[in-house]
Amino acid sequence: MIVQSFRLGQRLKNISASLSLMIAIATIYAALPYSRRFFSDHVHFMGEDLTRSRVLLVVALVYMVLLVLFYLSEPSPGVSKSVLCLRALKRLLASPQVAWRGGLSKDERLGLLSVLLKGFFAPLMVVSVLYYSGQTLVHGNGIVSTWGQPGTDWLALFNTHGFWFAFMLIFTVDVLFFSLGYLTDLPALKNEIRSVDPTLLGWAAALACYPPFNGLTAMIFGGRFYEEFPQFDMTTVHVVANVILLALLAVYAWAAVALNFKASNLCHRGIVANGPYRFVRHPSYVCKNVAWWIGLIPPICAAAQVSLPGAVAMAGSMLGWSVIYYIRALTEEDHLRSVDDEYDGYCQKVKYRFVPGVI
Repeated sequence: MIVQSFRLGQRLKNISASLSLMIAIATIYAALPYSRRFFSDHVHFMGEDLTRSRVLLVVALVYMVLLVLFYLSEPSPGVSKSVLCLRALKRLLASPQVAWRGGLSKDERLGLLSVLLKGFFAPLMVVSVLYYSGQTLVHGNGIVSTWGQPGTDWLALFNTHGFWFAFMLIFTVDVLFFSLGYLTDLPALKNEIRSVDPTLLGWAAALACYPPFNGLTAMIFGGRFYEEFPQFDMTTVHVVANVILLALLAVYAWAAVALNFKASNLCHRGIVANGPYRFVRHPSYVCKNVAWWIGLIPPICAAAQVSLPGAVAMAGSMLGWSVIYYIRALTEEDHLRSVDDEYDGYCQKVKYRFVPGVI
């Protein structure tokens, strides 16, 4: 009876800690001006006009129910990362300097960083899934309604719906797997978070690419000038360049599929060596950046006709973004190597970071 009571007590601790942290994170989001504006924006899905906050509330409630069911049914309940996070926060509040300089245990630090990671990225990914999937349906319906009609202008169809259908579908796949990755942390899925990057540089490089911080990054670099759907004057060049761009983004999404439930930033959840990770160590970063450089060609050509310094500034801005992703790659590798020797073994098999046989 004592053993059973202890187990029930641990289950209740895990449940109460997880739900309390979710409510606390929601409260923080509700108090921040940027997040209030961001989550009040509307998304369109299957004819419904929904606010991001409404979508997030529904997902959060479902997620809470699933968490409770999981904690009540897991065979051998241990101390959850939520409980460890609360312990870490208690120590930090009691003595911030002492706790941060070594007062936190390894598990408490992992719990704290894991909750911070999920609290930031999970809401962003969840609302992104709805946006991209909704746009995929809109453009898919546009293709179906136009396909096969007499006098169909195939180039016009590509421009209005074809490109955007593929683009939105690719990003739907990407953010779906990352959403699942941030929302799950289970031995059964083999995606337990072993470590979260504890360095300021690692976090800064990652957060610089996501809202609201990417707005500040754009201000530093002078903007983001690339076009998601670049327009070229010559029809053949226009179609070929954009098909290549979509192919690069397809590899980008393929990388997320390969990561599967391990998809997430700043984490060590085990090394993935299949899919595009068989060829290079950072396929998603390479493909996204090359796609951006393709999207920069028309704006930079137009700028060069007006002002060469303006065109150089555009190239410099894009170079800045590429450097951030280069730093992300380096900090990720340093973090993975600091945890165990699994990543070194992977590097011996996949020697190139970005381009096979080159670098």
